[in-house]
Amino acid sequence: MPLLLLLLFFTTTASGQSRLFSLSRTNDSLYHLNEWRIGYPVYRFDVGDVDGDGTDDALVGVVKSTRFYPEKARRIFIFHLVDGKVRPLWMGSKLGGILEDFRYTKGGIVRSLETTTDGKYVVAEYRWQGFGLGFERFVVKNTDKENALKYFNQ
Repeated sequence: MPLLLLLLFFTTTASGQSRLFSLSRTNDSLYHLNEWRIGYPVYRFDVGDVDGDGTDDALVGVVKSTRFYPEKARRIFIFHLVDGKVRPLWMGSKLGGILEDFRYTKGGIVRSLETTTDGKYVVAEYRWQGFGLGFERFVVKNTDKENALKYFNQ
């Protein structure tokens, strides 16, 4: 019997229109964002106006390998709606460090929790740069996980 998980996000555009993103899970590695098939495990789903156009986008964290980074790792996919249909805005392969988690914050900022190759933690912020997320600043760096989580969740 297939497992079905359904997460709904109702959002409102700048003009006051309601929009809907839904993420459903069929099994461990098959999800659908509205009608868009995501064939990878999902670890995070968030909504916010990443590209600054006044409408919300869907941020989906997936676990997958890429052509340039063949080891499976956490990635961020960003989608928007075009004429009511889900379309990819950015299907990121990597941020600065080893991505542990992310979340959308006010003002178009995507905040990340990352580890470094020496086992330290950083919290960084990224902003849309026309195509993809560009580094803005470190909130905290060279710290332990407990301290990094405090900054990540602020």
